[in-house]
Amino acid sequence: MWAVLAFLTAASGQVPPFQLAAMTFLIGGLLGVATWPFRKGVVASMPRSWRVWLLGIAGLFGYHFVYFTAIRSAPPVEVSLLAYLWPLFLVAFSALLPGEKLKVHHILGVIIGLLGAALVITRGQGFTLAQGFGLGHALGFSCAIIWAAYSVLSRRFGNVSTDVVAGFCLITSALAFLCHLLFEATVWPEGQSQWLAILGLGLFPVGAAFYSWDLGVKRGDIMALGASSYASPLLSTLVLMLAGFAPYHWSIFVACLLITAGAVIAAKDMIFRRR
Repeated sequence: MWAVLAFLTAASGQVPPFQLAAMTFLIGGLLGVATWPFRKGVVASMPRSWRVWLLGIAGLFGYHFVYFTAIRSAPPVEVSLLAYLWPLFLVAFSALLPGEKLKVHHILGVIIGLLGAALVITRGQGFTLAQGFGLGHALGFSCAIIWAAYSVLSRRFGNVSTDVVAGFCLITSALAFLCHLLFEATVWPEGQSQWLAILGLGLFPVGAAFYSWDLGVKRGDIMALGASSYASPLLSTLVLMLAGFAPYHWSIFVACLLITAGAVIAAKDMIFRRR
């Protein structure tokens, strides 16, 4: 689902970032709320700790506002690959959890992944950036840090029901709508295709994917999740290329290989551990 995030965002037209976040998070939140009438005790199970709400809202609202802004400030493929460095940082941050230890291969994996990101920005032209290193690139890199930190910290609240994600989405939608009124002019999608792209964003990358991810980081092997997420950069880039939002270039494929190789090295303990 996250592999189509960049494509659907680019296909949504010129809707301002805060407005787009408000629309898509409303859809994602309602997706979760729609299941509540069929399950008893959901509302009563909502956490009362302000730390849980602060983490969720900061993670969801912060990440997507930065991402939506970045995708319109730099070529989508470059922002996408920078943002998809989060699996590398997830592995590194996970090593800081109780019982884990940051090792040399974790650091080596992160460095290789960063080399891949640098390659896609420069398009294989050495230190000469294809279009210059701009605000969009910096924001894309920040996305990786934000999401990795949110995911690892969510592990601390493993006893909190995933239903809380619907609350995160609805509050994030309200905050984004307020920011839209304060800072932006309303621009509605043009045509059916752009409306469908926004609906797709709300149902999948900004909806169902969040609920799935929350279950994974709380109940699953977080290192295994990090390793399985490393296919995202390749899939995302291929989607952008096939949709015509990114040009074909050999550096893109080499960068994907580097990022994936770095991820595998960083997750060596999980992949090659003995039974």
